Amino acid sequence: MGEDGAVTSASQCPDGPTPAPRLIATDLDGTLLRDDKSVSLRTVAALAAAEEAGIEVFFVTGRPARWMDVVSDHVHGHGLAICANGAAVVDLHAGREFVQVRALPRTAALTVVHTLRTAAPGTSFAVELTTGINYEPTYPPFFQDPGANVATAEKLLSDDTDESAAPVLKLLAHHAELAPDEFLALARSAAGAHASITRSSPTALLEISGHGVSKASTLALCCAERGISPAEVVAFGDMPNDVEMLSWAGTSYAMGNAHPDVVAAASGRTTANNEDGVAVVIERIVADRIAGRQV
Repeated sequence: MGEDGAVTSASQCPDGPTPAPRLIATDLDGTLLRDDKSVSLRTVAALAAAEEAGIEVFFVTGRPARWMDVVSDHVHGHGLAICANGAAVVDLHAGREFVQVRALPRTAALTVVHTLRTAAPGTSFAVELTTGINYEPTYPPFFQDPGANVATAEKLLSDDTDESAAPVLKLLAHHAELAPDEFLALARSAAGAHASITRSSPTALLEISGHGVSKASTLALCCAERGISPAEVVAFGDMPNDVEMLSWAGTSYAMGNAHPDVVAAASGRTTANNEDGVAVVIERIVADRIAGRQV
């Protein structure tokens, strides 16, 4: 972003102009949503304009399906969203029905639990299932999920639980003392061979998915089904769980409020989420589409 706060252009492909965008992939918290978790009227209008121009919009988030009400009204034709950092594709037009689940095997989740208990004593865990979240007594309580079961992670992940058939979407690991990036680096070093580990919270809260599962890998699957190449995707994000997606997309933007790793991964930068940074870029894309130009 320039000194005057203007959006910096994403880099062009070395062999010529970037192909006209066919799909926009955007994170939610800290990206599309303002800090008060609202979607601004400007952003609502920009999303609708993109769809009207024939550009699909995918919400790609770490949020579980049950927390998607904030944007359900703004998913247009296809109705799909990628949730839980790529662990689930959800149809928001069909009551948040799971279209695809890329589960974290319980054996792998248990291995990660045991490994992190040794590598980072004091770590507490929560288990996000397709049916909801459960967590340990020492884990920060989820006030949005008052019906959660509370038990050790080993108990929650054991095969004899009542919800043993429910797929595990992700494991959450919290540490009260470690710095967020320090905890992430430690966890990846100790347990990265067993699962994909990332973070999106400003606190030391890690999100652990099945090995190879990420926003990027699930978005790639969705795009392949539609015959859309990475070069035809424009992506937006602000936190480490967006890095792979921004690196994969042909054009990508870090928000003005983004983590340094995100800025390094993106090919361009836009204004902050509270300044409608996603809408700023979409408006330009739509204007170029209408004018018959490629960006």
